[in-house]
Amino acid sequence: MKKIAIIEDEPAIRENYIEMLSLQGYQVSGFADRASAEVAFKNALPDLAIVDIGLGHEIDGGFLLCQTLRSLSKTLPIIFLTARDSEIDTVCGLRMGADDYLTKDISLAHLAARIGALFRRMEALAQPADANALITRGQLTLDTQRMQVFWQQQLVDLTVTEFWMLHSLAQRPGHVKSRNDLMSDAKIYVDDSTITSHVKRIRKKFVALDSTFDCIDTVYGMGYRWEQH
Repeated sequence: MKKIAIIEDEPAIRENYIEMLSLQGYQVSGFADRASAEVAFKNALPDLAIVDIGLGHEIDGGFLLCQTLRSLSKTLPIIFLTARDSEIDTVCGLRMGADDYLTKDISLAHLAARIGALFRRMEALAQPADANALITRGQLTLDTQRMQVFWQQQLVDLTVTEFWMLHSLAQRPGHVKSRNDLMSDAKIYVDDSTITSHVKRIRKKFVALDSTFDCIDTVYGMGYRWEQH
């Protein structure tokens, strides 16, 4: 049985989610604040964490908890579920490593569907690699089934958004992808500067493994392209 942790400081809301997800067949535990959740997670991590941003007296307690969870596990699915709907909060949450960012006006059925999708993705990651799911471009290998990237046979630790942006570029080496193309292919809706930041982070992760990496070209005024050397 999959274990889900809900970190939500409003008792009625917390209990509502616990009841709904329990009926879906999950083992659900609830926490009212960051401190109690962190104590529990140091002993055992859940299979998925649903985190509110404001937790009691901590306005950004959920962001801090997300950072703690990411230090404990790079693969644990994390969903922010919050009343805060600003683009800044959304971008901050995703940049901190959350897998999804939802607002509390989402229906319970929609939330259950998003949780199910995350679990299916994690199960796919656990499956052996399928040769048909591999894309090879020189020293680059993308495993689209397990959503993993390798450069010179070393794992590149990309987020989901970064993976799909790289996938978009590498599918057609030499072809320019605009920022709108990358946004569409990664299924995100952000401003151009955020796309630029994502590309910089992707390059930085490759350079950390190979200081000579230069396969992502910036085409000024147009976008980016993958250059296969």
